Amino acid sequence: MQEPRISAALSIWGNREAIPEMGTTFDLVLKGGTVVNHDGIGPRDVGVTGGRIAAIGDLADAVAEQVLELKGLHVLPGVIDTQVHFREPGPTHKEDLESGSRAAVMGGVTGVFEMPNTNPSTTDVAALKDKLARARDRMWCDHAFYAGASQDNVDDLAALEQTPGCCGIKVFMGSSTGSLLVADDATLARVLAGIRRRAAFHCEDEDRLEARKDQRVSGDPSSHPVWRDEQTAYLATSRILRLARAAGRAVHILHVTTGAEMELLAQNHDIASVEVTPQHLTLAAPNAYSELGTFAQMNPPIRGEDDREALWRALAAGIVDVVGSDHAPHSREEKAAPYPASPSGMPGVQTLVPVMLDHVNRGRLSLERFVDLTSAGAQRLFGLAGKGRLAVGYDADFTIADMKARRTLNEDWGESKCGWTPFRGHVLQGWPVGTIIRGRAVMWEGELQGSAHGRPIRFWNTLEKK
Repeated sequence: MQEPRISAALSIWGNREAIPEMGTTFDLVLKGGTVVNHDGIGPRDVGVTGGRIAAIGDLADAVAEQVLELKGLHVLPGVIDTQVHFREPGPTHKEDLESGSRAAVMGGVTGVFEMPNTNPSTTDVAALKDKLARARDRMWCDHAFYAGASQDNVDDLAALEQTPGCCGIKVFMGSSTGSLLVADDATLARVLAGIRRRAAFHCEDEDRLEARKDQRVSGDPSSHPVWRDEQTAYLATSRILRLARAAGRAVHILHVTTGAEMELLAQNHDIASVEVTPQHLTLAAPNAYSELGTFAQMNPPIRGEDDREALWRALAAGIVDVVGSDHAPHSREEKAAPYPASPSGMPGVQTLVPVMLDHVNRGRLSLERFVDLTSAGAQRLFGLAGKGRLAVGYDADFTIADMKARRTLNEDWGESKCGWTPFRGHVLQGWPVGTIIRGRAVMWEGELQGSAHGRPIRFWNTLEKK
């Protein structure tokens, strides 16, 4: 296993102001990298003590137990993937908490929000605490879990969302696993009335999905976006915005795929935050289906070029708040079933950073905007305590990136149990070379470091008393 590059001493560099007093001792110093944070982009050192950032600036006179030499590399706030499906408990042949989180840190991701459509579903405190227990000493990255709303637990959601380790309530307005479907306005209104935190919504209109099933063409996955058309998404998004406005609640709309939705969300950005995925920003019909077949199938679907470009315009306009991977792995054998028997979903947690950094290098977004979408956005929307910023006092979570590295993405790199990626063969520039969580390197230059010590992510409104 390759160890991080360690220097025994710090040398003087630059003219940045020194924050610590002379002789200050740190557990770790990141030396000579280009730091990207709220202050802009520039060469700075970062000192870490007790798992938190203790200083940013010229630390030439500091003493440190360890020094990472990062010349030529970028130091980013730790990337947080706010939508993953790690399948545990349930069909763990295609993913579990250990393998999914291993894929996360190998891809430069320091924290994840995991979804509730497991088996059994995460719909009560016992199920949530079971996931937290399963994660202990098995998950490589820090983590939080969504609780799912159902027809049966509406009255319990207020208490459930206040459980430490819960990132909020997730609502499926279109069909999902088990009882996790809340399709009618009356129940949706009850969900919104009973909670206080920002709930997340999968917006596809169930009635329209049922009515249009005959649009599916057996053996033709390109009919998937015909069945689950733009109107199916727009109807559900417009409904939940109307209900949220009436209830005075903030909502988070997951994996938005259409230009029409973006126009509507721009008009309601005071109450609604917006997520897009790297898949919807990168892939487009018809090529995705002709090249990938059922492996391009996900919900909401990959749409045409016009909608993809509308997503980029919305991102440039500031309408998009976060990028989440919607990591939803299935085995090759499952995905190879003839459509529509094939399941929807793609892996993505390990490829989020390189795919989006490649877009940075191609000029589609700035590096500062990448940081806003992958760390600051999550902190702002969900009230993360001590995460989401590269700032003194925050957890020492860093994604170390080589913006010049250019590689072809191959499936041998993947850590997910599913063993495939829709981005196979893509030549990408900008790669994660290090993942540091609370001051500990857990991935360095493509190698895992140490053992799994991920912890539950804390939130301002569920801080435990001590």
